[in-house]
Amino acid sequence: MDLRALRYFVAVADERHVGRAASRLHMTQPPLSRAIRHLEDELGVALFERTPKGVALTPAGTALYAEAEALLEQADRIRGRVTAAAGAASLTVGTLADAAEHVGTRLVPLFRERHPHVDVRVHEAGLGDPTAGLRTGLVDVALTRTPFDTTGIGTHVLRSVPVGVVVRDDDPLARRSSIATDGLAGRRWVRLPDGTDPLWTAYWTGGAPDAEAPVLRTVQECLQAVLWNGTAALAPVDQPLPAGLVVVPLADRPPSDLVVAWPKTGRSPLVRGFVQVAATGHPR
Repeated sequence: MDLRALRYFVAVADERHVGRAASRLHMTQPPLSRAIRHLEDELGVALFERTPKGVALTPAGTALYAEAEALLEQADRIRGRVTAAAGAASLTVGTLADAAEHVGTRLVPLFRERHPHVDVRVHEAGLGDPTAGLRTGLVDVALTRTPFDTTGIGTHVLRSVPVGVVVRDDDPLARRSSIATDGLAGRRWVRLPDGTDPLWTAYWTGGAPDAEAPVLRTVQECLQAVLWNGTAALAPVDQPLPAGLVVVPLADRPPSDLVVAWPKTGRSPLVRGFVQVAATGHPR
């Protein structure tokens, strides 16, 4: 038995319902059901009686419930004492545009549950730094999008998202279900900061930038350039858009990956914990 399995068991026992317990644990129901079955197999007993309305503890489950609660309380006390002895801990998380929002609702409660005494600081980077501060050492770990130069950086894919071109809703392309890159020739494109990662720039611009256009450093600046000036920009198809804009999927461009990224050297236990929570708590 491990502590995570016991926490899962206690949540189901408290809620008397696997679905409600899964919601409380910020996970989906199938992996929770598998974890409970694995625990029952490990112990060789049935812990719950399944009913149309939920579940009820068996005598064996009742015995485990009392022991599990005591053990989890002791584990939390041990964690607190160890953390206090080590002093205040902090973790700086880099984010790029809205990348953190796509995982935050699941990641934040899971990480806080496992590391309640950690002070998490957030650094939001501009479009000129797709590593969201990792390359410059400003952050410990990052939530960002690909592609970018990953030399010295480890990544784990959380989700792959198709991309498209953002245009005004009165643009002739707005009525298309998809378009190929060669259908965008002649359009004025947003201009990213000079010195931006070439892999990133080549992927997120559909052509040569407008040399007369101002440098754009944020997603919102790019969207406003499209809205006001008709400049073309690329974005994930699930990018929230202001009124008056639509995104038309690009048929011939591979998806962009939403990733958690970290430095390959000197990875701290907190960074490893953050990556683990992100990887296990966010289904693809």
